[in-house]
Amino acid sequence: MHYRQLGRTDLNVSALCLGTMTWGEQNTEEQGFAQIERAKAAGINFLDTAEMYPVPPRPETYAATERVIGNWFKRQGDRADWILASKIAGPGNGISHIRDGQLKFNREHIVAALDASLQRLQTDWIDLYQLHWPERSTNFFGKLGYQHTQDHLDTPLQETLQVLDEQVKAGKIRHVGLSNETPWGTMKFLGLADSGTLPRPVSIQNPYNLLNRTFEVGLAEVAIREQCGLLAYSPLAFGMLSGKFENGARPAGSRLALFSRFTRYANEQAVAATSRYVALAREHGLDPAQMALAFVTAQPFVTSNIIGATSLEQLDSNLASIELVLSEEVLAGIEAIHQGQPNPAP
Repeated sequence: MHYRQLGRTDLNVSALCLGTMTWGEQNTEEQGFAQIERAKAAGINFLDTAEMYPVPPRPETYAATERVIGNWFKRQGDRADWILASKIAGPGNGISHIRDGQLKFNREHIVAALDASLQRLQTDWIDLYQLHWPERSTNFFGKLGYQHTQDHLDTPLQETLQVLDEQVKAGKIRHVGLSNETPWGTMKFLGLADSGTLPRPVSIQNPYNLLNRTFEVGLAEVAIREQCGLLAYSPLAFGMLSGKFENGARPAGSRLALFSRFTRYANEQAVAATSRYVALAREHGLDPAQMALAFVTAQPFVTSNIIGATSLEQLDSNLASIELVLSEEVLAGIEAIHQGQPNPAP
């Protein structure tokens, strides 16, 4: 395993991070435990979760993922071995079951969400606490074009950072991160922190994969110059880039077979581009999923690549991608496909 500095902190996180959003829905607690054990043996020291998980969010399974992780810590007593990341949910997105759906990044909600996460996770602190998506109306979750709406009731960004600063000083969190954020939002948070004593965001967790490289347009420069690196989620585009959904296949138990809402990476252009990437991998004797993961992990703006799995076999394959170095020929092939079908599934 390789390790990289998390922002400007003294923490070094594994280049692969174990994502957990299937635990409590597609995976049982024992299966989650097995994944943690396997990942730890491979050198992973970074766990990412959220109060909203598992996905898709439902009242019946709300926060089950954090409980799985908390039960692991209680059973194993190895909390200190992990760099733990979680997130506070933002407004909208069909989650009226979380704090009555009236979500804000103000003192009331941040304190309530954080204290509840700490209790479920059975820990005294979270190493990286992230704003899951912006409170303001902007373009994220696949929306490219920005359409301005006048926001009147959003919590000022400075107030949000001030509340997070209180939690840092209280010892509940160590560092602050962003997620599903834009270049404007990222730079505003960084500017507010740099102009005073507020906590500086150390990372940004956004989607990044062969079908969605929009992070490169504005945020890659920010990530490198400001040392606020990407925690890349959906590196396999909901499993599309593994090739298992080729020719319309929907393997039993897979996300796309179980949940109709996951269509972000299944449009006509994305399917066509995926077939080209899968064919390129096989032409060079590579596993398509490992090629896709290796591409993400190798990017200079990526701090850690968040891998997820529903089986140990998938996890083992994803873990093996850390040793794969893509040849110049493969990289040229990837760029040729990207130029022909750029970002078919943002």
